Amino acid sequence: MIAGGVLALVLIAAIMAGAAILAERTRRSGFIDGLWSLATGLSALVLIASSAGVTARALVVGLLVAVWSIRLGGHLLTRTLASAADDPRYARLRREWGAAAPRRLFVFLQLQAVAGWLLAVSAAAAALRPGDLSWQDGLGVAIAVIAFGGESLADRTLRHFRARRAGAVCDVGLWAWSRHPNYFFEWLFWVGIAVVGLGFEALGLRDLVVIIAPAEMYWLLVKVSGIPLLERHMVESRGAAFQDYQARVSPFFPWPPKRSQAAYHRDKTR
Repeated sequence: MIAGGVLALVLIAAIMAGAAILAERTRRSGFIDGLWSLATGLSALVLIASSAGVTARALVVGLLVAVWSIRLGGHLLTRTLASAADDPRYARLRREWGAAAPRRLFVFLQLQAVAGWLLAVSAAAAALRPGDLSWQDGLGVAIAVIAFGGESLADRTLRHFRARRAGAVCDVGLWAWSRHPNYFFEWLFWVGIAVVGLGFEALGLRDLVVIIAPAEMYWLLVKVSGIPLLERHMVESRGAAFQDYQARVSPFFPWPPKRSQAAYHRDKTR
């Protein structure tokens, strides 16, 4: 597994280095997350093949990760090609970094490569759980499939909403229950992988590696590069409308929305 791990790390680091060079030459960064998704999936498949071999559980985990990688990477790259504007999160970082932007972007993407590699290691650890397939694998697959469906529905709802009401804050469907349902279902997918891989009868070191993926994904999405950067941009671009949305709707986990402040004050005056 060590050789496979080194190969997977070199592979994803090289792809993200290429992404940094391409972003600097084109002055576009929206494709970065799509390449990261594809590179993470490829690294995971390399690790699974080199460590778990051809077992039923390895095939299940490998197939799930491949579908995740291709679906998310394809969605992000397609969205980038359809937009004339740069990704607002990366554009903001470029402005903040100033003249140091090329160097800092390269380092930032290498950190992303390490994060993707840790997801790959976690997936490979899940594939290594001993024993025959059982109800636990079925539950994990079901959670992953629900995550695929939920994220696809959230993406489709947002796309249709923007086509009808460009510039407005999407608060319909899943977006009425979570400000970032796509992020929630992204995290839920890795929960499904962890359910497949955890040995609940006797937890050990391998199980600690398995739970790296959902823990890391939650931290990245909620605390680091997901919600904080995107919501800062949304407040700047949508102003009071997004602040009202923040007051009503759960940031991550789907939850029934509160009444808006405007509706609250309107009801009080009746």
